[in-house]
Amino acid sequence: MKGPEFRHIELGDVSSTNVECMERARAGDPGRLWITASRQTGGRGRRGRTWVSEPGNLYASLLLIDPAPWDGMASLPLAVTIAVHDAVAAVLPDAPERLRIKWPNDLLIGGAKTAGILIEAEGLENGRRAVVIGCGINIAHKPEAGLYPATCLAQEGSSATPQMVFAHLVGSMQRVLDAWDQGRGLAAIRDAWIERALGFGAPVTVNLPDRQIHGLFDGIDGDGRLVLVLPDGRKQMIASGDVFFG
Repeated sequence: MKGPEFRHIELGDVSSTNVECMERARAGDPGRLWITASRQTGGRGRRGRTWVSEPGNLYASLLLIDPAPWDGMASLPLAVTIAVHDAVAAVLPDAPERLRIKWPNDLLIGGAKTAGILIEAEGLENGRRAVVIGCGINIAHKPEAGLYPATCLAQEGSSATPQMVFAHLVGSMQRVLDAWDQGRGLAAIRDAWIERALGFGAPVTVNLPDRQIHGLFDGIDGDGRLVLVLPDGRKQMIASGDVFFG
């Protein structure tokens, strides 16, 4: 079911586009609002990691209000990652061979990170739920990604600007969210995610807070968890962790 059109507010320097979206949600914004910024002074990644945010890259967040019933929300990150993948693919030469999703929601070009996603949710005073989808895409710069090597679109042969990539992102996000359909389109979304994924069937190591687990990457389940085949043949579902291939 197609939703209403998105709105867009373009800002200069902000602490975080996610923070800007959430503040507007608390003030009563109806959602389906994109906020972009030329620079973030307090950008964040998963698990509280810093996301360096100098001008030249894309910093964009989308505010949604009650995008799905609670039992459909688990698959939202899968849909969002497909949308970001497809936006980057539209401006990247030889994208099908080089561009891959790494679980849970990083985007890699030739094994180096070029985009990250941070989804945050908060209950509002009126009983509704605000969900903010933050997307950071390296276009002109490649800040240190921490655990993984980084790259940017300019280094990979793309002449795209942040405005061009954002235009593609708005279109792909609309299309993918419509297909996701509040979680009812999970089967197609999961298939599309796996089609774009890095290392399906390959050996992986997952770093958890207290240990490492080794196995074969066997896809994802309906809640977006990594399905790992252990050396003894058992399957284990991983809800969060840092994945390394090889």
